Amino acid sequence: MTGRPGRTGKGGGPANAGELLELVRSGRAVTRGALQQATGLSRATVGQRLDRLFRAGWLREGAGGPVGSPLGGRPSITLEFDDSHAVVLAADLETRHARAAVLSLSGEILAEHSGTLVIQEGPEAVLPELGRWLAELLTKTGHRADEVCGIGLAVPGPVDMDTGRVVQPPIMPGWDGYDIRGRLARAFTEHTGAPAVPVVVDNDANLMAYGEQRTGHPDCSAFVLVKVSTGIGAGVVVDGAVFRGVDGGAGDIGHIRVGAEAQCRCGSYGCLAAVASGGAVARRLTEAGVPAASGSDVRDLLAAGHPQAAALAREAGRQVGDVLATVVTLLNPGVLMIAGDLAGTPFLTGVRELLYQRALPRSTAHLDVVTSRLEERAALVGAGLMVVAQLYAPERVEERLLALGV
Repeated sequence: MTGRPGRTGKGGGPANAGELLELVRSGRAVTRGALQQATGLSRATVGQRLDRLFRAGWLREGAGGPVGSPLGGRPSITLEFDDSHAVVLAADLETRHARAAVLSLSGEILAEHSGTLVIQEGPEAVLPELGRWLAELLTKTGHRADEVCGIGLAVPGPVDMDTGRVVQPPIMPGWDGYDIRGRLARAFTEHTGAPAVPVVVDNDANLMAYGEQRTGHPDCSAFVLVKVSTGIGAGVVVDGAVFRGVDGGAGDIGHIRVGAEAQCRCGSYGCLAAVASGGAVARRLTEAGVPAASGSDVRDLLAAGHPQAAALAREAGRQVGDVLATVVTLLNPGVLMIAGDLAGTPFLTGVRELLYQRALPRSTAHLDVVTSRLEERAALVGAGLMVVAQLYAPERVEERLLALGV
């Protein structure tokens, strides 16, 4: 007896080792018996495929589960994804500041570093320095470079996910079409001596949304995060996956025209970012005699309770809320999260004022409007989790197991 015919996996044949790993990682099947039931594979076939995952160090046995039979017997041994067999590196680039971190495969930050990196200096200045930061963080945590399975990078511009290159980024001069993945991989090698590892590059709002949704709102099937800092961007997560559009341009709400006459950094007039971003508020404060060079300066003024900064942030929130009424009507999300430098009470108050006034009650009946939970670490966590999602996806697992010789 070989058991029931195996149900077909995503590739059209019987479920492979990668699909068994996905069932365990998602919690849908965490015992050998449950994997047999979920896939229709025989006990022997499940055992063979699990053995490869154990030899790779990707699975481990957990505690015994409840006894499944009323007649008693030994409890089933549960299976767990072993998140200690590797680490992930992540970095988040802003206009004048960056963060880098070492993370576990479950998204826990093990060590981090932040400092000044000016994105306008270009990739040849920024990426080698990031490579140095990442190498130093590995040393700090005691992890070897050969334990790194991949690097995730968040950038403030639209990204073509097929190539990992930014496409006409308004606030990243000199980066358009640049091979970010290849250069960061080389920088990692230059500073560690280890072979290059896979690099995942994505828009910062996308990765913030992914990190926040996966860690704080995993049951929300439609999740929107709006980042308001130097610019304005949105990340959308639908059914657990980032929605990017056909070429990575989804969520670029900062360049929706709102009828104002202010010129945007993209060269057009009347963009939302030109009137309601942290950069726009900083410019208006400076014109009023309150020096502010960027969204981070506005954030500091808001934290200090500066009344003029609070008033302008609330006005910016109303302008963004007007646009978000359309976004909410179109996507009907369960959670709308406000993040970035302006994500405080004055801005959120302004968003709510216009959003609930302009959107249909049906669209907001089950909507939670909240602020970021992970705050400045959201993009780092999202980048780490995105690397894991891609490298341990069923279609990549078989390829990686063969490369390991198991």
